[in-house]
Amino acid sequence: MGLAFLRWLIISAMFAAVVVFPILHSRNVWNHGRRLRVVEAGKMYRCGQLTVAGFKDAVEHYKLKSIVNLQDDYPDPDVYKTFWDRSTISEKKVCEDLGVKYLFISPDLRPRPEVPSKRPRAVEDFLKICDDPSNYPVVIHCRAGLHRTGVLAAIYRMEYNHWTVNEAFREMRDHGFGDFACTNANDYVIQYVLNYKPGIRIPLAAVEKEPRIAGVGSN
Repeated sequence: MGLAFLRWLIISAMFAAVVVFPILHSRNVWNHGRRLRVVEAGKMYRCGQLTVAGFKDAVEHYKLKSIVNLQDDYPDPDVYKTFWDRSTISEKKVCEDLGVKYLFISPDLRPRPEVPSKRPRAVEDFLKICDDPSNYPVVIHCRAGLHRTGVLAAIYRMEYNHWTVNEAFREMRDHGFGDFACTNANDYVIQYVLNYKPGIRIPLAAVEKEPRIAGVGSN
């Protein structure tokens, strides 16, 4: 009985060392810097929801001055300290502790009858942030760093890097927006990317009182 238990213990330890620990380590690394990517070096970065430690490393490495949360369903999300430490701190408090700006944009949609004559309010909010040099370097993020982050990164590409719609569209797919979601039938793709016209600024006061359709908490 004792020998059998010892054999089981050794096999379990080997399994944990070979299989479990590497998986946990990879999850820790992934959560720490969830899809953190460079859009334009020294200016614009993108990612999913980072841990407190992940934000700290990103701020130190990229000298970030602003963090923009795009999670319309979580205006001030609770952030895990690390993958291993599940205690939380509000993202706004994280930014205060790191000495960076905390900014929030709620990616909305226009009622379909208004498209393409009008664009989402979030576009104006985003351009206002990007037009202010004091905000850079800036990182934008939603939960997964795919959809809400993807459409605003595409706007940055078209507005400030002078990319074509097709180039921005292709990068969205390459960065995980998904072939099924990244189509001309997706309302976010239509309103934020396919209908986007660079160089236009609409005063926020002109759109603040207009009806908005809240986002649906996509990735």
